[in-house]
Amino acid sequence: MFPTMSRFLPRLHRPLAIAATVLLAACASAPRPAPDPPQASPAPASAAAPATVEHAVANLAAASGSLVSGRMQLSREAGGVRVRGQVGGLVRNGAHGLQVHERGDCSAVDARSAGRYYDPQGGAGRDGAVGPDPGRIVAGPDGVANVDLLVAGAVLGGGAGNDILGRSLLVLGATPGAISARVACGVITAAQ
Repeated sequence: MFPTMSRFLPRLHRPLAIAATVLLAACASAPRPAPDPPQASPAPASAAAPATVEHAVANLAAASGSLVSGRMQLSREAGGVRVRGQVGGLVRNGAHGLQVHERGDCSAVDARSAGRYYDPQGGAGRDGAVGPDPGRIVAGPDGVANVDLLVAGAVLGGGAGNDILGRSLLVLGATPGAISARVACGVITAAQ
């Protein structure tokens, strides 16, 4: 059986080779499809927009096994968003960080779900780093910090790159071994 099949193989290859050559030549001479039309570029994330909300709140709940909590009231003002309120359960006489983070999600036990530090004038920043906006808060001997800071360049609402509504506000720890630990987290929501 094998000797008989081997006689027909050379005859089968020639028609296949001719058919393949014809098909390739037809493909090469076919017109090429028109390129897709150019798409409009989305607005850059850092584009500023006017605020649509006057006041917002962030109810800070404990994270990372801490006892830190507080309530921040945010209000629109010239040059940014003013953050005022009290945070308790902090290290006595300790300096802590208060930061806006990129996602409005405080569901993780250690608040990592809030994402990275967010600078409304420049986008996401370094993960866990203490940044200038809003900045440092210092607790008194009772472990309570009175907060009155400005988030420069931020707005409440509007959806542009400098909008902090719907993002998270985090308190970072100050104890040795827990510096930059996320000890409290609250989502920034429009005030009712």
